[in-house]
Amino acid sequence: MRSTRAAYDDFATPAQMRADCVEVEHNLHLERAAVKAVTAEVPSIHFEDYPREVRKREIAVSDAAARLANALHLHLD
Repeated sequence: MRSTRAAYDDFATPAQMRADCVEVEHNLHLERAAVKAVTAEVPSIHFEDYPREVRKREIAVSDAAARLANALHLHLD
């Protein structure tokens, strides 16, 4: 059986489109997810709240890379 309703209904009124959105929200339980997202605590952006030192990685330059860089006059000291 084929539906006569198009996938995208250009003739829907704003009220009908809102009613569709409300129904989807209700069926997917989005109201609870939205409330949870809105009331969640925002993470801090202050440095004091993350008081850890992160060491930088060591970069090893092999002898072959150093020779190549010196040949190209790229000094990797």
